[in-house]
Order: sequence, then structure tokens, then C-alpha cells
Amino acid sequence: MTTLKGKPMTEETFPGRIEVSPTAIASLAGQAVVECYGVVGMANRNLRDGIAEILPRGNYRRGIDVKFVDQHIVIDLYVVIQHGTRISEVAHGIMNRVKYIVEKAVGFPVTQVNVHVQGLHVEESES
Repeated sequence: MTTLKGKPMTEETFPGRIEVSPTAIASLAGQAVVECYGVVGMANRNLRDGIAEILPRGNYRRGIDVKFVDQHIVIDLYVVIQHGTRISEVAHGIMNRVKYIVEKAVGFPVTQVNVHVQGLHVEESES
């Protein structure tokens, strides 16, 4: 039976089962996010002193929360985007890309992709 974290997804019977870990989904989502226009990087979901810390590449899981709700995937992303970009457009781009990439790779529906903008990155001007 095909399962998502041990829950049946269809009535069809298969000679085994498929389990997809939240860590695997977070890795897919993290890679999709950092390739989006306007994204500087992933941020820790806990702001320290009101400052968003950009996580080093490859350590995205701290900036992504994956939950399984009623046989669907819910993803929360914590990001830092480039100052001067339209926040709403960048966020919608992230939502669409992550939903597409995860559904294509995993084969299970993603019902929500929530983007939490933890900060804006401002380029330091050279004087």
C-alpha cells in the first residue's frame, strides 16, 4: 500500500510501501527555494534579537518545517529576500516552485506552502 508516513494514500494494493521522511521533503524544498528569484537564503525560524540569520548553504532544514496533515503535505519556509524586490511576487514564486518540485518528486499533494519572510538583505554600497 502506498503510504505517506504510514497512512494509506490509495485503495490500490502494492507489494510494499513508500515512506517519505520530512527531512527528504525539506531538502527538496530548500533546493527549490534558493533557486528562486529574489531569495538570498534560508533563515532560522527563531529570530534572535530581531535579526534574521542566513543559514549556510546545505543547512536548510532549520529553515523549513514539514508537516503531514490528513494525508497532505504542509510546508513552512523561513526566508531572507533581497531588498528592492517585490516581497509578494517573490513569495508567490517560492510557493509555486516548491509546490511543483515537491509534488513532482514525491507524488503526494502539497496543500500549503507558507512563506515567512524573516528579513531583507540590503547590499552594502561600495564607497
